[in-house]
Amino acid sequence: MQMDLRSLTRKELEKLNADIDKALAKVATREKKAAIVAAERAAKKHGFTLAEITGTTDTPAKPVGRKTAKKPAVRGKPKYANPDDKKQTWTGKGRKPDWFNAALAAGKTPDDMAI
Repeated sequence: MQMDLRSLTRKELEKLNADIDKALAKVATREKKAAIVAAERAAKKHGFTLAEITGTTDTPAKPVGRKTAKKPAVRGKPKYANPDDKKQTWTGKGRKPDWFNAALAAGKTPDDMAI
């Protein structure tokens, strides 16, 4: 397949470049898997496992390109509570809630709202 690269725009060339990079990564992964299978067969033919020959563990390597599951966010313990509604709390980190600012404006101190 022949392409006249001189007639493409910068954006088209950048997209083509990105597509090529993706394709190369897929081919490299596929070839690496094939090489591992061939190496395992050769090792087995001689009565060994690939892990025994390479000195690695039998646990497979972390998959390339896959995202691991995110851990659930750990919420901090509340440090302050709204004096008018105890269900509204704030950890003391991040942006101050409106009820906290209103209480400060009304003359209360942070110690007055501490849990």
